[in-house]
Amino acid sequence: MANPVVAIVGRPNVGKSTIFNRIVGERISIVEDVPGVTRDRIYSRAEWLNHSFYLIDTGGIDIGDEPLLVQIRQQAEIAIDEADVIIFMTNGRDGVTAADEEVAKLLRRSNKPVVLAVNKIDNPEMRDLIYDFYALGFGEPYPISGAHGTGLGDLLDAVVRHFPKGGGQEYEEDVIKFCLIGRPNVGKSSLVNAILGEERVIVSDIAGTTRDAVDTSFVREGQEYVIIDTAGMRKRGKIYESTEKYSVLRALRAIERSDVVLVVLNAEEGIIEQDKKIAGYAHEAGRGVILVVNKWDAIEKDDKTMAEFERKIRDHFPFLDYAPILFVSAKTKQRLHKLLPLVQLVSDNHAMRVQTNVLNEVIMDAVAMNPTPTHNGRRLKVYYMTQVAVKPPTFVAFVNDPELMHFSYERFLENRIRDAFGFEGTPIKIIARPRK
Repeated sequence: MANPVVAIVGRPNVGKSTIFNRIVGERISIVEDVPGVTRDRIYSRAEWLNHSFYLIDTGGIDIGDEPLLVQIRQQAEIAIDEADVIIFMTNGRDGVTAADEEVAKLLRRSNKPVVLAVNKIDNPEMRDLIYDFYALGFGEPYPISGAHGTGLGDLLDAVVRHFPKGGGQEYEEDVIKFCLIGRPNVGKSSLVNAILGEERVIVSDIAGTTRDAVDTSFVREGQEYVIIDTAGMRKRGKIYESTEKYSVLRALRAIERSDVVLVVLNAEEGIIEQDKKIAGYAHEAGRGVILVVNKWDAIEKDDKTMAEFERKIRDHFPFLDYAPILFVSAKTKQRLHKLLPLVQLVSDNHAMRVQTNVLNEVIMDAVAMNPTPTHNGRRLKVYYMTQVAVKPPTFVAFVNDPELMHFSYERFLENRIRDAFGFEGTPIKIIARPRK
């Protein structure tokens, strides 16, 4: 289930970035900053009353030298494009301005839920300033203060009431959902078309030409699949082409809805830092992962080329040592016949359950082979282990003291579990708990 997206939009100098920082950093519990973009503070992941969501700060967007009203329109269009709910930010001290009315026109046409916030209401005596804002046509204005952090609770209560129920489109349990992620121009759209056997997605040599996120269902050898498109940029224009951060946000949402994630690499260009960052999103989300090296037909090869490239991948992606690697060509269909069976294998492993008695035979054998470590004269004791969840497979090890479970020994146990049961393509979580 993908987290909703909330965008803060409004004209300049109404306090959008201040409120963004308040929500994600102070009075609301922050879940995590999205990796790799914290210096830009464009968006972050936050939580309110057990509702997790992404928050976008359009005030952090650099539009350049465009006239003011054009900038405001562009920012509002981005919010409309991306958001499930929009916080329309105004400044109570200025009253309703022509620029506020311009934003309001765009938002009314969007058919997106809009919550109106009137900022800089710093004390109760100023509450009378909010009444003019009823004229904007978005119902009750919520008085808030970025300076003091007041009013945010009521505002966010109103926001979460508009969150989509059920998290969007859902599928039957036996449907395998997968997505393709990767930096621009690695051939994601070409691979989708090659998998489907038809020109379903626009393909171009220009990076970032995929515009619309569409789920595509198909059946292959009796198994139903859904490709969840990560959709690059949705509209043309330099503001969208220069705001690659939003393609990352779409990738995150696609990952959340997927069982298996295909991390697509470009064989011609090799591995760069951005590839590792993108792959990290899938790993952190606990999804099944396949590393797909596309454009393999374009490489001059000898009998060592594939082994050398695979070794580079393992060096650059040590956190994905469980992920299988497949070298393909969307253009020539090379090895594409192996892709869907591999997706199905990884999906099955991602949802695999292990019987407790069999699991504990493996764990006891592992402990006998490699005794548990000691710390300050105390030895770790592993009493038993049980699987508590799937997608990803999650195990609880009941021990005498969780503090004694060193990372290296946890990794040893994980490797023994993999040796015994496979789990190719899926991360494994091990949680140490004291035995009661």
